[in-house]
Amino acid sequence: MDSLLDQATSTCSHCDRAIPVANVDLHYAHCSRKLQKCKVCGDMVPRNNAEDHYLTTHAPISCSLCSETVDRDIIDIHTGENCPKRIVTCDFCEFPLPAIDLAEHQEVCGNRTELCHLCNKYVRLRERYNHEAGCNGIQDSTVGSSRNVRETERNEGVPRRQPRNEYSTKRLLFSIAVTGGIAVILGSMFLQKKTDPSEMH
Repeated sequence: MDSLLDQATSTCSHCDRAIPVANVDLHYAHCSRKLQKCKVCGDMVPRNNAEDHYLTTHAPISCSLCSETVDRDIIDIHTGENCPKRIVTCDFCEFPLPAIDLAEHQEVCGNRTELCHLCNKYVRLRERYNHEAGCNGIQDSTVGSSRNVRETERNEGVPRRQPRNEYSTKRLLFSIAVTGGIAVILGSMFLQKKTDPSEMH
């Protein structure tokens, strides 16, 4: 009979644990005075540590990047996917920057152009992937910046138009030569008149 009594248990009304019937009164006195059930996880914690337990285990925490208060159990999702100050990379230049600045950066960055080496056309970065997928490799010599035209001329030895100042110099020299020739002719005519013997008589 005593062994059956020893095996019998009763549930503590404070902690809901099964306690041997012989000890239940003593247990309840200690349990209700010293322990407190956490309202979040249901664990029994010492009464004097109940607040610390909540703060370190369940309380919302501040994001270290944006200072927003977030539930502890989703902080990893917040910092990895939702935080506006998480670091992401630009789709076009792979520059790392805060997510909040990404849209503005990509608006500018995506409008930059790069030369397609298949067709020799300049293509916006935001259109690069679609262009490469459909590029037939036919070169268009009419498309390209003036810088590339100048580089092509220089590389292929195409004669370049002479600078305007060089042209003006040649024109000036020509004018001087013509003017000098006229002066020589007039001077010789003048000397001829002075030495004409018919006038001396």
